[in-house]
Amino acid sequence: MRIALLESYYGGSHKAWADGYQRSSRHAIELITLPAQFWKWRMQGAAISFARLLDWKPDLILASSMIDLSIFRALTRDRLPDVPVAMYFHENQLSYPQSRRQNHGWRYGFINFVSALCADANYFNSPFHLDDFLTKLPNMLKHFADYNELQTIDEIRAKSSVLPLGIDLRRFDEHRDKRASNDPPIILWNHRWEHDKDPAAFIQSMIKLADEEYAFKLAITGERFGEMPPAFLEAQSRLGDRIIQLGYVDSFADYARLLWRSDFVVSTARQEFFGVSVCEAIYCGCLPILPDRLNYPNLLPEAFKRACLYQRDRLTAQLRYHLDSDERIDTSALQEKIARFDWRLLAPIYDEELEALAKRHRLRRDRSRWR
Repeated sequence: MRIALLESYYGGSHKAWADGYQRSSRHAIELITLPAQFWKWRMQGAAISFARLLDWKPDLILASSMIDLSIFRALTRDRLPDVPVAMYFHENQLSYPQSRRQNHGWRYGFINFVSALCADANYFNSPFHLDDFLTKLPNMLKHFADYNELQTIDEIRAKSSVLPLGIDLRRFDEHRDKRASNDPPIILWNHRWEHDKDPAAFIQSMIKLADEEYAFKLAITGERFGEMPPAFLEAQSRLGDRIIQLGYVDSFADYARLLWRSDFVVSTARQEFFGVSVCEAIYCGCLPILPDRLNYPNLLPEAFKRACLYQRDRLTAQLRYHLDSDERIDTSALQEKIARFDWRLLAPIYDEELEALAKRHRLRRDRSRWR
């Protein structure tokens, strides 16, 4: 098939997903993208741009979630009336934490809602995300005065399923590095430097451990947007001699080697619909220390949950437990579970799913013509 993949926020994990599927699919995937900036405008205006930029007729359209699909389908109804359109939800704005300076209410969550409603199929990157979206929809619709259209939730549920996020994990194998057995353990934090990842909670925990004279080194990396978070400025002054990395690592090879050398990967996220950076670190042998919520429990084998998941405000205690232990936990079972997200395994599943969608769409179209 010839598939048009519409990605309105072509950067970070969105870019990696689009590029990875294009490289790995047996179909001809043609990317139509917009730069990863001005996310509010992308949610509202990308559909208009894509309606203009898509000047050929694909067999199927796969649109990433930062788009108003209802506008796109309205603007292309004359040219592309019989082309099936699928939505891939990396995140949703119904439950995305809003910072104090944001006050957009339900506006962008409503765009997600109508997009899911008018798509032929909706794919969510994790079971947690699908459940979260369907749970949050009634909260939004009941907010309005009348004609809440709650029955549409069942319509969306019927055409929604989970299609895990593909990750190019093989490339980490080329840069495998050894951990130094006699050095202090390295604690890694590799997330976007934004409020929803809660860097302040992480740094406060690290300061407590340092004050208690635990031996460890600290690696802080991830994409930075705007000024450095105050928590990391505090880390520089309070933990400076322990920090071996503070900032984005431009070289993939250097980033991969950092992950292979690290012992623990920590998350303090208040929002996480999948967990790409954690998956990368686990694949490289890090033991994850994660909140017992969001999608994190779905990433772990049952046998690891007690050691790896912490309850609210228990991060420091969880790390103490591991830093006090002389025994290193074998992470091979964790690595094996994460390996299932590699594009080598997932691309054929994507291909088959989209082929089936296109076939169902053709059958419905043919039946309607003969009525």
